[in-house]
Amino acid sequence: MRPRPVRHPRKPLMSGGRGRVAVFYCGARGAAMPHGSAMRVRAPRACYTCGMCVYQVETRGLLEPYLSLEWLLTSGIGGFAMGTVVGCNTRRYHGLLCAAAMPPVGRIMALSRIAEVVYFDGAPRPYDLSVNCFRGAIHPRGYRHLRRFELDRTARWHYELENAAVDKEVLLVRGTNMVGVRYIVHAAPGRNIELHLMPFVALRDYHALRRRAGDGPWVRLERTRLAVGEGPHALHMCIDAGHFARREDWWYGHVYPVEAERGLDDTEDLFVPAAAVVPMRGGGRVTLWASFNEPPRDTDWDARRAHTVAVPESLRRVSAGSDAVRRLVRASEDFIVQRRRRDGTPAVSILAGYPWFADWGRDTMISLPGLLLCTGRLEEARQVLELYGEHVSEGMIPNRFDDYTSEPSYNTVDASLWFINAVFAYLRRSGDDTPARERLMQACRAIVAGYRKGTRFGIGMDESDALIRAGDATTQLTWMDAKCDGVAFTPRHGKAVEINALWYNALMLLGEDDLAARVRESFVRTFWRNPFRGLYDVVDGDRWDGSIRPNQIFAASLPHSPLNIEQQRAVVEVVRRELLTPFGLRTLARDDPGYRGRFGGPPRERDAAYHNGTVWAWLIGPFLDAWLRVNDRSPQSVEQARQWLQPLINHLHDGCLGQISECFEGDEPHRPVGCPAQAWSVAEVLRLAMELGM
Repeated sequence: MRPRPVRHPRKPLMSGGRGRVAVFYCGARGAAMPHGSAMRVRAPRACYTCGMCVYQVETRGLLEPYLSLEWLLTSGIGGFAMGTVVGCNTRRYHGLLCAAAMPPVGRIMALSRIAEVVYFDGAPRPYDLSVNCFRGAIHPRGYRHLRRFELDRTARWHYELENAAVDKEVLLVRGTNMVGVRYIVHAAPGRNIELHLMPFVALRDYHALRRRAGDGPWVRLERTRLAVGEGPHALHMCIDAGHFARREDWWYGHVYPVEAERGLDDTEDLFVPAAAVVPMRGGGRVTLWASFNEPPRDTDWDARRAHTVAVPESLRRVSAGSDAVRRLVRASEDFIVQRRRRDGTPAVSILAGYPWFADWGRDTMISLPGLLLCTGRLEEARQVLELYGEHVSEGMIPNRFDDYTSEPSYNTVDASLWFINAVFAYLRRSGDDTPARERLMQACRAIVAGYRKGTRFGIGMDESDALIRAGDATTQLTWMDAKCDGVAFTPRHGKAVEINALWYNALMLLGEDDLAARVRESFVRTFWRNPFRGLYDVVDGDRWDGSIRPNQIFAASLPHSPLNIEQQRAVVEVVRRELLTPFGLRTLARDDPGYRGRFGGPPRERDAAYHNGTVWAWLIGPFLDAWLRVNDRSPQSVEQARQWLQPLINHLHDGCLGQISECFEGDEPHRPVGCPAQAWSVAEVLRLAMELGM
């Protein structure tokens, strides 16, 4: 029986049209191999990752809609490579090597791209394989020769030229700031070919853009080795065939359309220090290695590739399940990174998202159950919790580590309470009775003590009702934290509903029963509105914010709820009726005067919409937890939960291949926006997919 076609519509960022993506699996595992009549999907070969998915795109020489279909490779230390399927950089964050100078932060965009030109003897013109976007023009148009793109743990392009073909593969070496790019040219025997490779060097902070100033970087060149440097950083390159020819050219006016859409500066100048000239006869191959701040080492392609694509045994077992789980487990790996503890010993952390987020406390604790506990990575989970636990200060864990100094920042009210929830989830799953358990429990008790006493930003327990209050009109301490030009767009100072649901849950987990009883009574008295509107969002003195937001769902989804079952059912129904979309929950009901259904434009406009209507994918997790609870996990409720989760699984074919976006527009068709690869989006979908047996 022929497998059912896989067809998934694209919603491009910058143009109309539809594209098709196929997913196939290793034939040795006996997994289904989807085919689609809308694409020319060749007979799948055994995939490189022994059962993990391969995303395959048949572009047929078209630019659209593939210009907005992205790929991502990660290094495991915070670095990454990222771009579009057609090879055109449309973001400032697109590049072949974004290095982590202080893993997992201090990121530097080192190598932007490589321009490839193929010369044939007797041909009237060379073939350009690259694609650039300039103001009002795409040049050159290498996408015309591109026929197929594949992504698993490497990214691969297949180009067809006149009576010849070129295969390109990008390998980001795990645990290093090094990338390899291999080219294999197929041509008739005896045909003379010359391949020119021109590296476009950025060497800039990954949030910034480069414009030419002064003389530019220094260049050191040997026959097969090249070094380019400026300030404290350098990019080292080597090739295993041909030679480097000095160029020292500037290419001006590269335009990044996504940055223009985001209302940011969008133009960059890039430096080409040299060209690798590789003569071939009847075809051949060459590998270019690029490494940040030190010469490339261990440049054996096969060995490096085998190390990078190897699947850990623990993940191999988990990913032996369904196709959905297989893809989500693969996505989960990208966010797990190395970070040093205070004493210099190695530990694990979780990056909130690619390409621009670092490791954030709130995101880490919400993501940990899905990324680490569900996948059996209990040792890594313990390391994450101990890393944050040793940074508890005045009852708070860090909200984030600074991008440039790695110093912790403390400016969130909920991250510490999510830490307690994550600790107990870890202990339930692991049964850990080592000294680590007591260290984690001490951190949890220190958080409760800090909140009872009072800590930074006015965070503390109100002795009159035992509820937690926090902040003022100038702060943004909850997860709805958008702020621009001094304006907090979702002011939630006072007593926020999810903070106090988390507070009650934390007290119950720690056995603080008497205090928890006071909190429960005060919570219902303070936040309960009515069965048709659920809970108030924030209460601050005589200000009662009745906006219908998803924050009330946590009062029904956490392990311990301060509400009775009828109140929980009412909350779930309000959220379902007013906020549920195919891609998660809206952050504000559509009939609210402050609702914004579109997300775009400059930072101020985007921040104004960020939590005022924008759909967040991760919220599908707590919603489905609450839905299953109030429906006693009946077969009908489980099936409905699966249907609600499926669109987010399908989204793995969209946006950034193999990943799930941070958020989506509130209005249909719910265009994916924000960060294209988000940890808690993947974590919650993976957790629920495994729980629901999808």
